[in-house]
Amino acid sequence: MIGAEPQTLAAQAGTLLRRYRDGDEDALGELIALLTPILWHTVRAQRLDRDAAEDVLQTTWLALVRSTSTIAEPNAVLQWLLVTARREAWRVVRQADRVEARDLDPDELTTTPDLVPDQVLDRADQRRLWQHVQQLPERCRRLLRVIAFADRPDYASVAESIGMPIGSVGPTRGRCLAKLRAQLSADPAWETR
Repeated sequence: MIGAEPQTLAAQAGTLLRRYRDGDEDALGELIALLTPILWHTVRAQRLDRDAAEDVLQTTWLALVRSTSTIAEPNAVLQWLLVTARREAWRVVRQADRVEARDLDPDELTTTPDLVPDQVLDRADQRRLWQHVQQLPERCRRLLRVIAFADRPDYASVAESIGMPIGSVGPTRGRCLAKLRAQLSADPAWETR
């Protein structure tokens, strides 16, 4: 349909959940591919190492499979997954009884679990981009990690996942992207896009 507005991430997830409930097993794989990037960065924002984050994601997806029929509104599945992943990450952090206050290695940020295909940028560009993201203030880093993998970010879900007021997401995103653009423009190794 010409001129049709693309679905939000929450609506896409809801459509896939409905298909899965209706017996389309492939829809679960599509749902995992669609939402793993945002869940991954939500979990990693809790300062879990890669192995613990992968375990949290697996637990989150298993919880969804077990609870599929209990989600009354399919379009709420994104929110349900974000809350479930964050709570599981918190549980793992509490269980470990420590949180390492450190910045993530840029190489860790350029990769996501094997469930997700490589993104548009090649590896060298990904590393350079995430190195610049790492130079941004913490608030910007957290926000950009979460929205980087959504075609059309659902601000309510993004706000919930990073603990930011919904009205702050758009303006903060704009300021953070402007800072990132300025850094990239000043980097002679970054090709003009």
